[in-house]
Amino acid sequence: MKKLNINGLIPKKPIVQGGMAVGVSLDNLASAVANAGGIGVIGTAGIPLVKNYSLKKYRESSIKGLKEVIIKAKEKTKGILGVNIMVALTNYRDMVLASLKEKIDVIFSGAGLPLDLPSYLYEGCKTKLVPIVSSAKAARLILKRWVSKYDYFPDAFVLEGPKAGGHLGYKPEQIFSEKYQLSETIPQLKEFTDEVKEKYNRDIPIIAGGSIRTSKDVENVFALGASGIQVGTPFIVTEECDVNINFKKAIINAKESDITIIKSPVGLPGRALKNSFVESVERGEKKPFICPFHCLKTCNFKEAPYCIANALVNAARGDLDNGFVFTGTNIENINRIKTVQEVIGELIG
Repeated sequence: MKKLNINGLIPKKPIVQGGMAVGVSLDNLASAVANAGGIGVIGTAGIPLVKNYSLKKYRESSIKGLKEVIIKAKEKTKGILGVNIMVALTNYRDMVLASLKEKIDVIFSGAGLPLDLPSYLYEGCKTKLVPIVSSAKAARLILKRWVSKYDYFPDAFVLEGPKAGGHLGYKPEQIFSEKYQLSETIPQLKEFTDEVKEKYNRDIPIIAGGSIRTSKDVENVFALGASGIQVGTPFIVTEECDVNINFKKAIINAKESDITIIKSPVGLPGRALKNSFVESVERGEKKPFICPFHCLKTCNFKEAPYCIANALVNAARGDLDNGFVFTGTNIENINRIKTVQEVIGELIG
């Protein structure tokens, strides 16, 4: 088993739980993963919807909700906790500052390039910063900006492949191309991080994510140069996950043929389970809604066929007639509800 060392932050197991937002990974799941020796991650987007806080004061409700979830998670674990903050959030700055104030161990940030993330750090801050990227090119851009402007090196990179669930940092035509699979991109990113080590004497570990389901998958990405793994979908179907049982059963009962790529209002492709809601959107039907908060910079809410935040929170609550489930590929071996400890044990031992 490899050791994952994120600039001095070393989990017992080299596994990061994917930060699945809008009610999927909150304090229960994140603390359970942390207690099992991994890094538990809170998904920050959509917390006010999950908590039924005032949407008229979306900014204040988001800060309040995130702080509450972090505090609850810390009460349940002494392990390592992180947050996932999408660059595309309109309240990105608020979420970063709130996380730093609560002394979160690590911030994972993707859905855009987190070019100014180090600017929020303060003297004595111990929070680690980890960009989520889809290519070595993106990693190069981020490192160049961080070093030149802030004299700060990324503490790790999460390299998320196109087989992951949820929003994907790829063009639709790239998703199924061999050129963009982890088998190709991990060695490319490892070559870059080796260059950084040689030039600056800085170790930047690679955490690979996207449809890692078996111990063999783990061995493969480690052999390619990764030092850790990021796993999302298997953690959804656990006793400790925060979502409704209907959400979990949707994945358990699904076949690989049920997975589809949707065109999200966010402006990115997304991998989800096909259901009546998704099919109605594909037919061109609109789900009228009023957007009181405009939570995502890239969402053209005036023309969007539906509100993705509402759809995802409905699903998290078990209402799949008015929402849908994000999932990664290779789900046919996910056929029962397990514990977080079981999932980690099957992957890493």
